[in-house]
Amino acid sequence: VCVGTIARRSGVPNGVDQWGWSCGFYPGPDPGEGGSGSDATFEAARAGFEAAWRTFLPTRTEADFQTWRDRRDWTAWKYAMWDAGMKMPTQRPDARSRCFYGAEIDIRSTEQHVRDAHRGPVAA
Repeated sequence: VCVGTIARRSGVPNGVDQWGWSCGFYPGPDPGEGGSGSDATFEAARAGFEAAWRTFLPTRTEADFQTWRDRRDWTAWKYAMWDAGMKMPTQRPDARSRCFYGAEIDIRSTEQHVRDAHRGPVAA
């Protein structure tokens, strides 16, 4: 499992490294713990990323990854609600709403609902 990005850098001059990488995730580690860098080629950026990941991974706990998964799932659910034109319980006077597929939710049950019904993929 690796969490981060390797991508072409946008808006940089031709004479500088065109590939950027960042290793790590939020929430979880403190900012800057994972590392980031830039390189001239994709292959060099990947090597930099992989070296940083080998250093970063042993410092993470399962709780760090679970916190990240919970945030990922919450964010995906929130945007699906907005895309469906549904209001969050916090946006309604009675603090109740319906999930985009019909389940009744309220402020207290929303977090558990997202965990139970909208869990994203869990990497092995």
